[in-house]
Amino acid sequence: MNRQDSVLRAADLLADYRSDRCDIARDFYVPALAAATSYDRAVGYFSASVLAVLGRGLDDFAARGGTMRIVASPQLNAEDVKQIQAGYELRAVLEQAALRDIVQATQDPRAARGLGKLGVLVADGRLDIKLAYISSGDRIGIYHEKIGIFRDGHDLVAFKGSANETMPGLVGNFESIEVFRTWEPGDSTRAVRISQDFEDLWDDRTPLLRVIDFTAAAKGVIQECANRTASQIEPELPTMDGALITLPRPEASGRLVIPGELTVRDYQKQAVERWFANGGRGILRMATGTGKTLTALSAAAQLTRMLRSRDEPLLTLVIAPYQHLVDQWSKDISWFGMQPVRAYESTASWYGRASSLLDALALGTANGGVIVTTNTTFAADPLQGILARYRGRLLVIADECHNLGAKRLREKLPPSASYRLGLSATPERWFDDQGTSALTDYFGDVVFEMGIGDAIRAGALCRYTYTPVLVELDDEEAFLYAEVTEKIARIIAAQGFSDDSDDDSPLGKLLRKRSNILGHARAKLPALHREITARREDWYQLLYCAEGRHPLAYETGDIDEPTQLQQALSLVGKDLRMPAAPYTAETRRGERQNLLRRFAAGRELQVLLSMKCLDEGVDVPAARTAYLLASSSNPRQFIQRRGRVLRKAPGKERADIVDFIVVPPDGASDLQHETERRMVARELTRVTEFARLADNEARTLDILRPLRLRYGLLDT
Repeated sequence: MNRQDSVLRAADLLADYRSDRCDIARDFYVPALAAATSYDRAVGYFSASVLAVLGRGLDDFAARGGTMRIVASPQLNAEDVKQIQAGYELRAVLEQAALRDIVQATQDPRAARGLGKLGVLVADGRLDIKLAYISSGDRIGIYHEKIGIFRDGHDLVAFKGSANETMPGLVGNFESIEVFRTWEPGDSTRAVRISQDFEDLWDDRTPLLRVIDFTAAAKGVIQECANRTASQIEPELPTMDGALITLPRPEASGRLVIPGELTVRDYQKQAVERWFANGGRGILRMATGTGKTLTALSAAAQLTRMLRSRDEPLLTLVIAPYQHLVDQWSKDISWFGMQPVRAYESTASWYGRASSLLDALALGTANGGVIVTTNTTFAADPLQGILARYRGRLLVIADECHNLGAKRLREKLPPSASYRLGLSATPERWFDDQGTSALTDYFGDVVFEMGIGDAIRAGALCRYTYTPVLVELDDEEAFLYAEVTEKIARIIAAQGFSDDSDDDSPLGKLLRKRSNILGHARAKLPALHREITARREDWYQLLYCAEGRHPLAYETGDIDEPTQLQQALSLVGKDLRMPAAPYTAETRRGERQNLLRRFAAGRELQVLLSMKCLDEGVDVPAARTAYLLASSSNPRQFIQRRGRVLRKAPGKERADIVDFIVVPPDGASDLQHETERRMVARELTRVTEFARLADNEARTLDILRPLRLRYGLLDT
């Protein structure tokens, strides 16, 4: 490979850039553009900062015959919207708005100079510009993505950047970008994927988005800037302590707004109305897949509008259990018109922005703001300190709010919140009445309820069939189960269920151990082999495994025994030769998204195996079949798992749930009979719940009738 082929490599580009560590324009944009022969850029708007940065390094780029493609989305004002509603040609309105953005941005001489330099590329036919917008029915929305790709004839460098959010009253942006280089093994796949995303966007192949040509419309403004700035000296990009300084852009409203392209279902409207009728407090008990997030954001948007009429800004705090849920919430919040502060991982990555947001709200220079955080970060001192100093209107939205009933979390909930909204399919905490009461004391009672049955009837979730598969404990497992149950009974008799029974208390450990005996029952894997072989040609299959190792492995010291997930993965991937992959806590966050995309495509990944990571909040609507190897009598877990596979998707008419039900072995002693009876009763609780809404309820009940007769559980 000669020097001409490797100029991007020679630029020594890093894997990431952040404003607190470097000058992003000087250290990344300029050297990358100076090394590239083509540059593709997709941005949410034509801003002064983007146009100014484009000017740096363009002379060499143009001299080398470089080509450039830009996709952007115009900022629509109220007049634009009125014209669209009045029937004006959409293309003309979008072009008018985009030209207005460019003209306004070029009031800054740096941006005017940068845009003027593009005149050479336009004249030579080496610059193309397109406008992107969201299209759904007769409604439109704004495209907000922010990606870029540099090429040098051999290598490719792709990057994804921050949202360029500018705090009101300030001109300095704090930005960060992630960079993916094809010569780095861990980066190559992502770089190519981002490049393909741009190609799909450019060729108008991206679902929900439409793209139209804009080069001809922009040509006049670009040429005017070229003439006006031809004799000007290159202005320097200002810096402040190494951070990129940008000029103000037209700000968003500073408040959440329901997207025009969003169709709010009738039951979601009813949920919002009931929450308002209860004084802006309450819990929405809504089945997984019924749109709890969009319902909550619709409520927040209406509340923001109400307070705006009184000139009162609103801070919205969204608390979610995991980082991937924070990312999902952030994406939806952006759709509602605001860029949230994502508070997780290192405090330095978000603390400054969160603190500045509160200052802006206090000074009245911001109409509103949103902080999205994990349970862990929420409870930690830095965020608690920020919340403690806030004196304005506060809305707390708790996703999977049952988690906040834990003692260490519920004590951190801000008492100053005027508005409180809890979201959960199962807000009651299992064996924790005190935690459940604390939740309702804080958020209020359940004000709206939509169970899975209602959601299926409303068409929000798909119908399903339910197949219970009976598997027996072996003698060792049955003996250990009875022994653990006896220990549990002694503790409960002595002290009852303590407040920390869901943590690492002796009782909590025994409860988990007993559950794990059922979850790891050895007979499950042969039964799985039979069931999955019968569906060997089917795609979109989820397989839930038990966590950890078989409890007997610790009793015997055989901790080298493969986990259930490892055994199931070997069975599916090696024995049956079905494309399969694990999705666990150890799976890197970037790889998780890749796995979900491959799974949804229905061509590369036939089976996805998990333990708990797919329980809460992960969207896998393509899933058609779910195997529940891990048995749990906790309603929250099995209701979450059922809801995960009932989400609707194109071409999906029905789901199939295969549940492995553990029963005692034949020939157990009379002394064990009552223990066994209680064990079967716990399993049948789940079976009854699953069966009652299944299309094949009658057949399911027939399968289990002999077992109910054996243990006198016909009423269970």
